[in-house]
Amino acid sequence: MKIEQAKTRDHPTLISLWEASVRATHHFLPEAEIDALKPLILEHYFAAVDLVCARDEAAGIVGFCGVLDGNIEMLFIAPEARGCGVGRQLVAHAITKQGAARVDVNEQNGQALGFYQRMGFVVTGRSPLDGQGKPYPLLHMVLAGVDKV
Repeated sequence: MKIEQAKTRDHPTLISLWEASVRATHHFLPEAEIDALKPLILEHYFAAVDLVCARDEAAGIVGFCGVLDGNIEMLFIAPEARGCGVGRQLVAHAITKQGAARVDVNEQNGQALGFYQRMGFVVTGRSPLDGQGKPYPLLHMVLAGVDKV
């Protein structure tokens, strides 16, 4: 597995992986929300973050992570690659190479919450709305031992 900078040519693969991952993990999101987010991510959010992908020699891109200002803004793993260490490698890279020490997690996504807790993050706060003002509460997490920034 190789972690490398994502290229613009990777974006079609990344958005397909994003959609498959969201459908596997974000059961609380209605279809209309997924449809509304997809073009925003493809046209704006990918370009706004330091975006890396995990590339498997045989399977191709199996996950990606985007970091902005020390915050993990996106981490998505192909459903077939979940539980194989891809997320762990991407988060370790985000912490050590991209300076990440914070992440916001959808409160309804218990699997993600547990994952980040196992990676050493602790909940420091909660917002009733997501970053787009939608009623999907966020838990704010900070890497243990790092002052809240």
